[in-house]
Amino acid sequence: MTAKAISQGILRAVGILVGIALVLYFLYQIQSVLAYLAFAAVIALIGRPIVFFLRRRMKFPNTIAVIITMIFMVGILGGIIALFVPLITEQGKNLSLLNIDELQRNLNALYTQTTGYLGASPQVVNELIEESDIEKNILQGLNVGFIPNFLNSFLDTLSTLSIGLFSVLFISFFFLKDSKLFQRGILAFVPNDKETGTVKSIDKINNLLSRYFVGLLLQIFVLFVIYTITLVLVGIENAIVIAFLCALFNIIPYVGPIIGGVIMIVLTMTTNLGLDFSTIILPKTGYVLIGLTIGQLVDNFFSQPLIFSNSVKSHPLEIFLIIIIAGLLFGVVGMIVAVPGYTAIKVILKEFLAENKIVKSLTQNL
Repeated sequence: MTAKAISQGILRAVGILVGIALVLYFLYQIQSVLAYLAFAAVIALIGRPIVFFLRRRMKFPNTIAVIITMIFMVGILGGIIALFVPLITEQGKNLSLLNIDELQRNLNALYTQTTGYLGASPQVVNELIEESDIEKNILQGLNVGFIPNFLNSFLDTLSTLSIGLFSVLFISFFFLKDSKLFQRGILAFVPNDKETGTVKSIDKINNLLSRYFVGLLLQIFVLFVIYTITLVLVGIENAIVIAFLCALFNIIPYVGPIIGGVIMIVLTMTTNLGLDFSTIILPKTGYVLIGLTIGQLVDNFFSQPLIFSNSVKSHPLEIFLIIIIAGLLFGVVGMIVAVPGYTAIKVILKEFLAENKIVKSLTQNL
């Protein structure tokens, strides 16, 4: 090999690395657009069965079916937002600058009632904490003054979110109207001899993920019903809103149900502040905990196996390992996208590497 060939090889390698770096930098700069495309794709997959139903059963034209589907989904989104307005309005009083002291007193009152019921005075707890090298009581040292700043930041980003919502809905409309739009975009980068296999993979992925996201909505709905019944029976204000919020956290595998459960228990206790702890707050919290347990049992033994086995054709243990690995590598976002991403990879591997022994064992149910 001559020096000229070596130098050309080095230059080619450097050029490839520079090209990859530029592409990654470009993708980083347009990450918001990529997020819009991802959300729009999910909405399109969820709305896909509705469009098919309107076109095939109701004999609607494609455009009319898509418009009706988008109106239906926007209506659901508007209803969800409307549900949160009373809760936000009510809780906003406690989160305003004028009521920070009141919120601090309520938290301290709940802390005092809890420690009193457990037979330990705040002074004893503080002494134990100081002996364990913790300088102050967490609740006493809690600075809730950050909450108004957080709300201000939230309002500042509201305009950005509205632009994002419009973009997502706009893109979703065309994804639903022309189901081959995304496919043609991918085929532009695929060699001619691979187009047939790519088309089959895309169609299979669309079918599986559409069933998965619809199943996920069913999973959230089941939890929402159980949580709502529990909170209504216990007599918690804004039961529907709290139940929906806690059920929505179930989108995050394994971690989400814990977060939702903690939120539900905390809201149950704080909405009953001022009442007797042992005869009212504690029993209501116990009933809510029972409802949470029933919801999670139904979810773990009915909803999740149904979704994983019938939609993405994967074993629950297989899904568990994939979610854990994705969570360790990419955090919460990785846990959320682990199942659809893994499903897409399996379909592609089966189409192009069907004879591989490992691929064959992993994709035998597809």
